[in-house]
Amino acid sequence: MSVIDNYTGSSKGIRFLSDFWTEHYLKEYICEGGSKIKFVTGRPGSGKSFFLRVMKEEADRLNYRTVSFSATEVWLHDFKEIYLEILNQCDILQCLKKCADQIVISMGYDPTDIEEGRTFLDMLSSQGLGDALTRREIRQQLRGMFLQNPLMDNNFAIACSLLTGSILGHPILEQQNQELLLGWLSGDKTVKLSLLRALGMSPARITKYNSRHMLRSLAEVIRMGGYSGLLILIDDLEILQSRSGMDGIHYTKLRREDTYESIRQLIDDIDSLRGIMFVFAFDRVLMDNDNAGLPSYQALWMRIQNEITGEKFNRFTDIADLDALAYQVYTPEYLVSISEKIARNAERNAYEDHVLTTDEAEKLIEDSRFAGTGIPGLVREAWRNSFDEKHEGVDSNV
Repeated sequence: MSVIDNYTGSSKGIRFLSDFWTEHYLKEYICEGGSKIKFVTGRPGSGKSFFLRVMKEEADRLNYRTVSFSATEVWLHDFKEIYLEILNQCDILQCLKKCADQIVISMGYDPTDIEEGRTFLDMLSSQGLGDALTRREIRQQLRGMFLQNPLMDNNFAIACSLLTGSILGHPILEQQNQELLLGWLSGDKTVKLSLLRALGMSPARITKYNSRHMLRSLAEVIRMGGYSGLLILIDDLEILQSRSGMDGIHYTKLRREDTYESIRQLIDDIDSLRGIMFVFAFDRVLMDNDNAGLPSYQALWMRIQNEITGEKFNRFTDIADLDALAYQVYTPEYLVSISEKIARNAERNAYEDHVLTTDEAEKLIEDSRFAGTGIPGLVREAWRNSFDEKHEGVDSNV
């Protein structure tokens, strides 16, 4: 990230919204068991990707498991692909290790007392406490955490119970069966379903039809492991309406509509989830394109576009327009202060001889209403244009 991108991105406009969502959602609603879907839009250069980075930093600080990826890298038309990406980034074994620690604590012990390379049962046995009653207590703890949890899929719960038991040292799970369970959880198509029966599981694969239930189960594992919740950030959703053959992922009409339907179902099911927040970000074009954008799929469009709008930006809104926010919080004086910060922190002295004047900032705000770029992006352009005029031949992308 260049100096210019850093200081125009980290504007008070972004913080005005991210601080609010952090306070009211991450610190309160989500960690108390609620779930939410939010959308962030704006023109290119409005700060959407930076906003997602800020939210990730805040969530990490608040002990959330965070997942962040671009729609240009992961197919969205099949919710199974979304689930698998989330599972991969969450590191299921690390989450189950946290669940095992919670069981150790509930039985009156400190997980940090377990030596590296030893299990909880190993430690108890060395103290003469690895008897049948203790083993029975571990099994009961596993049953209560996973198998008796109504929010977890039965197969998912069995797999997590067996893997967590192996971490604790009881019941013992052979390496081959550990790999089998991890393969099934990660959607490995080579897993032989018949082998699952021996572990008490149904011979069924993870598909786009049951993957939302699997996600709910994963969120429960994360919550039971002591995390605040799960934050999922998905950027570049505008690729859904792109016709460019140069994109690594190209959506046909059918796949695009499958994606919209998948998001629609997620909205309808969100109240059945717990401790999850989704944030989708996309360029404004996705809302303005009637043929391939969000308005083209009425079942989804009707659920996200019927909010009451007013003169002031509503920070509770489910579709946050960063362009509208910019006109409320970016004043000419603030844009001048941004250019001053860039000058003070530039890596080359060549940048220090230009700061926006108030008149230039006022004109920039006025021009932005007719431009295809958000205000932060226009500040970047103004800086680079000024640099190119005064320092021809020098790289402006610091």
